Amino acid sequence: MEVTAKLKHVRLAAQKGRLVAALVRNQRCDEALSILKACPKSAARPIEKLVRSALANAQVMNERSSAGIDLDNLYVKRIEVDQATHSWRIRPRAMGRAYWYRKFSSHVTLVLDER
Repeated sequence: MEVTAKLKHVRLAAQKGRLVAALVRNQRCDEALSILKACPKSAARPIEKLVRSALANAQVMNERSSAGIDLDNLYVKRIEVDQATHSWRIRPRAMGRAYWYRKFSSHVTLVLDER
């Protein structure tokens, strides 16, 4: 039985999030959490929070359904980091000019499954 969790509009560039997502893909949940805890990249914190959220979703599903999910056998089946909307900011420059730059955001989708 699959368990999903989504994180939308997180202030994270998609390419940087995909680097961290590749570290935890096809890993057991406890191993994924330990990898994310030790990872120095800033994208690791929101993804770690998402894995914890998916585990909480699995626990709630386990209590409500009669299927019975073994929480110790869950692994990261699929994790996707997609580009979301971006916002624009202005940086003041010399001689009264202004440069526009973008702040990127992402949507992260996580699917846990039982082995």
